Amino acid sequence: MANITATMVKALRESTGVGMMDCKTALTETDGDMDAAVDWLRAKGLSKAAKKAGRVAAEGLVGVAVSGPAGAVVEVNSETDFVARNENFQAVVKQIANIALAGDGDVTSLRQADFPGAGKSVADHITDQVATIGENLNLRRSARLGVSEGVVTAYTHNAAGEGIGRIGVLVALQSTGDKEKLSALGRQLAMHIAAASPLALSVEDLDADKVARERAIFAEQARSSGKPDNIVEKMVEGRMRKFYEEVVLLSQTFVVDGETKISKVLEAAAADVGAPVTIEAFECFVIGEGVEKQESDFAAEVAAAAGG
Repeated sequence: MANITATMVKALRESTGVGMMDCKTALTETDGDMDAAVDWLRAKGLSKAAKKAGRVAAEGLVGVAVSGPAGAVVEVNSETDFVARNENFQAVVKQIANIALAGDGDVTSLRQADFPGAGKSVADHITDQVATIGENLNLRRSARLGVSEGVVTAYTHNAAGEGIGRIGVLVALQSTGDKEKLSALGRQLAMHIAAASPLALSVEDLDADKVARERAIFAEQARSSGKPDNIVEKMVEGRMRKFYEEVVLLSQTFVVDGETKISKVLEAAAADVGAPVTIEAFECFVIGEGVEKQESDFAAEVAAAAGG
């Protein structure tokens, strides 16, 4: 039996919004497994939270760069959001995004690439910036999209400057249609993605484990209603359809008009641009996504510094 600590209960409460006692019960029932505890609470109807325990907190900037049928997005982390306002740091992130545009999307290769004018690799140049800026910096991830014909469009949310912000989105549109109109469509779709946070382009692209996990939770919720098995199955299928509408890009409702499915938006766009339009792929980087923050006792730090 795992030792359920107050810290574990607090973390689960913060990630789900559920009361302390219910969080403690969930952790006890799942032997301290945080993810399983979240699922246990959701199955009991106590929480709708689907995120992992531990709040996202890494700082820094996401940078994007595009050129015609290709685009790249990178995430460079820092210790505080203050650094994101540093002009030197902003310039470095922009340059790394441009370097990524000429690469293959692999972050390891990007770290080893030459940083223009520095006479050293991207990784070594970042190390130099640590001494200059005064904080630990990390090139965390990168991605590159391209189409054989069409456009790749970028969008940054909470922008700190041209091509840099807290959220960076790329949308690759395959089409022989009008490039200017495709770019306008791509920007709207990128803004939608930043707001709606889809997990996959289509149902088929969803992670199988994620789908199985959601289905299991819905099944447990339906069975607890006491309905017959055939009704339970219909309830589960209905909830799965709703789940797909929430997390699958092509099934989501376009945030721009609040009523049209993205799949239908693409069909309508074909007439406007003069050719069929398909979303080849998309990428959405949110700064610090999936990184857990190390909480500190600020008062204790001040006291320690004063005593030192």
